[in-house]
Order: sequence, then structure tokens, then C-alpha cells
Amino acid sequence: MTNDHVWDRRFLEMAQLISSWSKDPSTRVGAVIVDKNHRIVSLGYNGFPYKVHDFPYRLENRELKLQMTVHAEINAILFANKSVENCTLYIWPMQPCAKCASVIIQSGITRVVSPNSSLRPEWQNSFNIANNMFEEANVEMSYED
Repeated sequence: MTNDHVWDRRFLEMAQLISSWSKDPSTRVGAVIVDKNHRIVSLGYNGFPYKVHDFPYRLENRELKLQMTVHAEINAILFANKSVENCTLYIWPMQPCAKCASVIIQSGITRVVSPNSSLRPEWQNSFNIANNMFEEANVEMSYED
């Protein structure tokens, strides 16, 4: 096992822990952004915007919840206190969707690591679009199992 693989596993495990902070009853997502020296730059999890109440009726209404939720990747990018250019984003339990991919690319992140997302068929079209954008923008997409 290479040293890089060990770091990838560690940060994916951290993203999994961060995902447990989400109040979403169906899908909890966590993100960790690290620099090239394996230093944590930022963390994020999926949830409603700051000061917006996460009332149960909102969380239980899937359509409303999806409209109101800030994804973990976006939260991590927004909460970073410095540039995330040339950083790696670790995301749990699935790879970024197409919307998040566009923000990841725009922020300058150059590598994304996630578990294999083939277990999420309802998101597959969005993952395919994200992967196409990552490839075109030279963002490495890696899967860890």
C-alpha cells in the first residue's frame, strides 16, 4: 500500500465522520479539502444555509430539501479560509454531482477522491456529466474502495 493510498483512506474516513454531522435523514455527505502537504484546509457537510431552520417538515420533504440544501463540497469551499487551488477534495459517500463539479473546477481544486458511486444509480447521469467536466478541465477523479 502506497503512502498516497494511506492518506486517501485517512481523509475519506474523515469525510465519512464529517458526513455524520449532517441532519439530512436520507443522505449524509461529508467533504474534506487538503493541500499538497496533507494539511486540512476546510471541512463541510450537506445542510441548509446558515440561519435557515432545518425544521423536520423541510427535511422530510425530499423536493423541498433538495432545493434548500447546500452540498458538502460547496460548504467546504465556502468555509475555506484560504485558496483551495491545487488542493484535493475528499467526499463521502459519493462523488460530486454536476453542479458541484462546476464549482470544484472553478475553485481550482485539481483532484477529487470518493468511494465508487456506482451504488447510486439515481445520480448516475449527474455523475457522468461531472466526470466529463472533470476530464475536460484536467481534474483527476479517483475512486477508493
